[in-house]
This record gives sequence, structure tokens and C-alpha cells, in this order.
Amino acid sequence: MRGDLGNPRLLRVMNERRLLDQLHEHGPASRADLAKATGLSKPTVSAALAGLAEDGLVHLVGEVSGRPGPVTSLYDMNAASAHVAGIDIGRDWNRVVVADLRGSFVGGKDGRNDARDTADLAAHVRELAHAAAAAAGLEWSAVTCAVAGTPGVYDPVAGRLDFAGNLPGADLVERLRSALDSDLVVENDINLAAVGEHVYGEGKGKKHVALVSIGTGVGMGIITHGELYVGAHGAAGEVSYLPTAEDPAAAGDPAALEHGATEAVASAPGVVRAARAAGLDLGSAKEVFEAAESGDPVALSVVAAEGQRIGGLLVAVASVLDPEVIVLSGGVGRNLDLLGGAIERRIAELGPLRPRVVASALGDTGVLLGAVARARKRAWELIFRARLG
Repeated sequence: MRGDLGNPRLLRVMNERRLLDQLHEHGPASRADLAKATGLSKPTVSAALAGLAEDGLVHLVGEVSGRPGPVTSLYDMNAASAHVAGIDIGRDWNRVVVADLRGSFVGGKDGRNDARDTADLAAHVRELAHAAAAAAGLEWSAVTCAVAGTPGVYDPVAGRLDFAGNLPGADLVERLRSALDSDLVVENDINLAAVGEHVYGEGKGKKHVALVSIGTGVGMGIITHGELYVGAHGAAGEVSYLPTAEDPAAAGDPAALEHGATEAVASAPGVVRAARAAGLDLGSAKEVFEAAESGDPVALSVVAAEGQRIGGLLVAVASVLDPEVIVLSGGVGRNLDLLGGAIERRIAELGPLRPRVVASALGDTGVLLGAVARARKRAWELIFRARLG
């Protein structure tokens, strides 16, 4: 490393990165302000700004006058100098957004997921991606990089998605790479939702965050020391496979065990099975929660039992990770107003741990926001790698 520090190109790029990080985090600043904030000399700041401006990465955004001395120029990063894409591949819908380097969405396109196989699905995502870029006034080829969130865990060695029963095939990643023909990173969708919550939502400013999603499936994303944690094989957070005191086979759906015992009883389909076993002829978890909200005593008991299950799961999460906050998301999990009492009671029954539990602030946009956050980070890496030559 000491030898690298004698490399003028490396030193220049490191200085440029410090300035851009400062502008990105704090907004427009003068040369003097940047020198003070970064510890760089004013000539170094001026030289670095000149190089960045020449390549369109920073621009002049205003001037400050009315005080002694010459007029002061204000610089800011040029958020439109590059664009990234976030992709959310879901069971029912596919969504693509294009964003600038500050994360502002500038174009997007959604479409119902009716794909019969991975070739169909990749072609649909490609169509949405090109439409999203067009909505932003761009060609898709101008997008620096993309991050896609999908169910399951991507195994880069085998080149397949594992634990992704809702997708039409395990070869989706390679299909996507071929269809999009761009720098593409694929990540578990719940992991990206956790990133989104950490950057934009209830986890903002915190170093240790767990997002537990309970909807069609059950999953968890983990932020530790401010970074996404995925484990040795990418499967950290696959809490659907945690054992449960209830026997999913006895609940009437032995095949559900393929997705894990906790998912079999605590997910939206599990809520529906419990409601039907209790005598309610309802077709979705949403209908069960609506009935509970209207005061139906049987629906209220089903929801209370679901809250007990979730409370037990959250104690397991808290005992292993000790996060500052646990964020609940998903079609079931976000109903904290109805579930909260039962969750709190179950947590109290199981010992002294008292995790802070909140509902997601991002709703259905969490995966896209997390994908964009990851893509922005990736874009900066690519930009500065190119500047290093």
C-alpha cells in the first residue's frame, strides 16, 4: 500500500473520491468549505474539482456574494452524470426504476408477472427496463449498472437460484444477464428491502437492523455494522426454515414444508389455512385482517395466534442479532396495529429481551429502494475504477 501511495493517479482519484463523497452527503459547497471538511489543501481541491468538472461529475451550481472578498463559487456532484437501475422481480409483478446518482427516480415501468418460464421472465424484465430508461429520456445502454432483487439465494458457483420456488426456473440469473446486457448484480429481494429500510426508512442512521418480511413467504434481511450481511453461502436470514412448535403437516399442507416450517404456519397462506380451520370462509390473509379490523371475534383470534407466532420469531431474531430495531414488512407483517398486542405479549412470555419492533415505512417500494441504493454504490465503484484506468 505504501508503494501505491506514490502513484500520482491513485492519489488524484482518492482525492476526487473524498470530494465527491463530501458533496454527495452534504450538498453544494465552496472550495474553501471542501478543503476544510476534507483536510485537503485548497490547490488540491481546485485541481480535483477541475478534473471532476471536465468529466461532468461535478458542476457549478451557484455563487455566494455579499461578503468580503471575491464571489464564492458553489459546486455540487452532478447527479445526472450517470444513472442506475433497480429491479424487483416478484411473484405477481415485475418493477424497474431508473435513478440518478442521488437515488432520485427519474423513470419507471411496472408489469404483471405472467411469465411461464425463465426466458419469458427475462424478456419481460428487459422490456420493462428499456421502457423505464425511455421514461427517463435515456437509452438502456446509458445505464451504468443494475441491481435486481429476486426471491431465493443466488449461488454464483453453480450459477443458479436456490430456495426460489415461486420462480419458473433456476437459470434466471444467466437469462437476465443475457437479456439486459449490462453490469448486473442479483440479490435476494428481502436483503434489498433491508438495505432500503436502512438507507431510507426506519433503519436510517442505525448500524444494526433486522427486517423481517411476512407475506406470501417469510424472510429476513440483516444489516450489521451498517452493511448487509448474507453469510457464507448467501443464506443468512432464511428464517422460514426455523423450526416451530406447530406441525405444518397437521395444518393441512404437507407440501408447505418445502419452504420451511415457520413459513408454512406464519405466512399469508398459513393465516388463511388457520382462518379456514377456525370456520372462516375467507380467501386471503388481507380478508382475514379486514375481518379482524371490523371486530369479527374468530378473525381476531386468528390474528392473535399469528401475532404469537411472529413474537416467537422476533425473540429468536433478537437473541441472535440484538438489532437496534426490527422492522416488520410484507402483506402480513405490516399490520402491526392488529398484531402488536399479541407480539408484545409473546415476547414478554419468552424472557427479558425486548426488541424494538416497528412497521416498515417503505411498503412495496422497499426492494426497489434497496436495489437503487446498492446500484448507486456499485456505480461509484465502476466510475472510480475507470478513472484509475
